[in-house]
Amino acid sequence: MQAQLEGRLDQIVRRHAELRDTLAASGLGGAEFARLSREYSELSPIVEGIEALHRAREEMQSVAEMAEAGEDPEVAALAEEELRDLRERLPGLEQQVRLALLPKDADDARNAILEVRAGTGGEEAALFAADLFRMYQRYAALRGWRFEVLDISETGLGGFKEASASISGRDVFARLKFESGVHRVQRVPETEASGRIHTSAATAAVLPEAEEVDIKIDDKDLRVDVFRASGPGGQSVNTTDSAVRLTHLPTGLVVIQQDEKSQHKNKARAMKVLRARLYERERQTRDAARAADRKSQVGSGDRSERIRTYNFPQGRVTDHRINLTLYKIEKVIDGEGLDEIIDALTAADRAERLAAVEA
Repeated sequence: MQAQLEGRLDQIVRRHAELRDTLAASGLGGAEFARLSREYSELSPIVEGIEALHRAREEMQSVAEMAEAGEDPEVAALAEEELRDLRERLPGLEQQVRLALLPKDADDARNAILEVRAGTGGEEAALFAADLFRMYQRYAALRGWRFEVLDISETGLGGFKEASASISGRDVFARLKFESGVHRVQRVPETEASGRIHTSAATAAVLPEAEEVDIKIDDKDLRVDVFRASGPGGQSVNTTDSAVRLTHLPTGLVVIQQDEKSQHKNKARAMKVLRARLYERERQTRDAARAADRKSQVGSGDRSERIRTYNFPQGRVTDHRINLTLYKIEKVIDGEGLDEIIDALTAADRAERLAAVEA
């Protein structure tokens, strides 16, 4: 490893020891103790990796000396075999340390707002949007996350024109952030008598959930309209003006919530979605310079970008950003097979960022 990198590793080990000693001492205030504890926790897995690397190097040096001594042919042969194993392990340990040093996305630990919308393809696109939304709902359940439906606009035939949900739990945004984009489906619709394969699309957007301290919204910048909620085809489902439309005047962003019977609850949900959208706009602005410097292997996350195709006749799912194809479409749609795709996307992103850092 490069001398500069080795120096950085030594600094991390020293800082970790300093934090351990400081936390063991008494007299720290609550906020300061929490801040240092968080830093110590973040450094601990990195230090564990560094220590494992150092142990492997020391062991390799010791075994190499034993092999070179060659006093006992049998011992020397065993030492040579162990030396080969250590040489094979060492690059992996070095790679783990390098990956641990990569800057983390500050939003990875956040909860997320999921928005799914039907794209081109009429009713079939709406049916696919409903399938996608339920795929993420099942995936959330498998990971033990809380999936709260915020709003669903149905077509009347089982499809969703659009649907949104709040997803909370451990590392939600970190796992779902690469799902933003256009998802394309190729299949024979149930309504297709001739058995022709149709192609349609739905759009997914995953936004890091923002808190009030992240995004301040002035009352003067907000127009609030209330109206009567309605179901598919305009059918009234509420006899009071409980639905809420929020318009953020500076940006023109509009959020509508009508699933709750309470106007207060609908407004609170609408504010949650609006904050997430405004925060995402800030993220995109903040990341624009970095995105200009490098084209991410897993794509820009732009909603206009086709990221994945679900081909039902062939039973395959293809993620176009990393050229990954899995022949397990039912497992993916059920949420069970989604981890394999997300793991591959995460690994590709880390490899691309590591190459950029070391270039």
